[in-house]
Amino acid sequence: MNTTLKVISLLLSYPTADLQAEMPALKAALVENGALGAQEQTALCRLADDIASRDLYDVQERYVLLFDRTRSLSLHLFEHVHGESRDRGQAMVDLASTYADDGFAIDAKELPDYLPLFLEYLSVKPEQDAAELLGQTLHILTTLKERLKKRKSVYVNALAVLEALALGKPDEERVRELLDLPEDDPTDLDALDRIWEEEVVMFGGNSGEEACGPDRLRTQMRAAARKPSDATSIPTA
Repeated sequence: MNTTLKVISLLLSYPTADLQAEMPALKAALVENGALGAQEQTALCRLADDIASRDLYDVQERYVLLFDRTRSLSLHLFEHVHGESRDRGQAMVDLASTYADDGFAIDAKELPDYLPLFLEYLSVKPEQDAAELLGQTLHILTTLKERLKKRKSVYVNALAVLEALALGKPDEERVRELLDLPEDDPTDLDALDRIWEEEVVMFGGNSGEEACGPDRLRTQMRAAARKPSDATSIPTA
């Protein structure tokens, strides 16, 4: 198992008392694994300490405001690719099929494109495969990182490490397009309700040829051709 991706998956999950209690073990696992450089390890440990040290209700409220009520920070990957289009439903089916083909069972309560779930799936893949698949989401990860950095959120640490672990470089044009989109106000509940009421995700149907084989996620994420990765600096909050 890729310990780093598993730990990041947990750090990006909804905070619970059990998760807070596990933070010392997660930090110890990162240190024992030794796969990260000092800067990346420090970034993740700082996020773990922040989640563990705060009042549970405060960290839960922060999480909801950031990732559930702010659509531009959604941890559902296809939200940033397909938005309200019907293509999103087929993309969900295709990704769920990818999981099933690899024998990876998912909880019915989570959508397949939920980033912590996707990272848990990658954590059981061979390292090279995981880096390639993560690279296909790189423009989204970079966009989320920049938006979290703008908010001075400690969660930027997790996205920065993911960016460094991914194979390739983000498509700068796609990143600009995503960053140019207006950001919603998580405190405007009426506007939020109108947005989600307009969106209906359809599941089912034939997945077609593009749903088969290792290029399935590449097609759905519309990733650009990958280039050799340069060293990435990890900003920490």
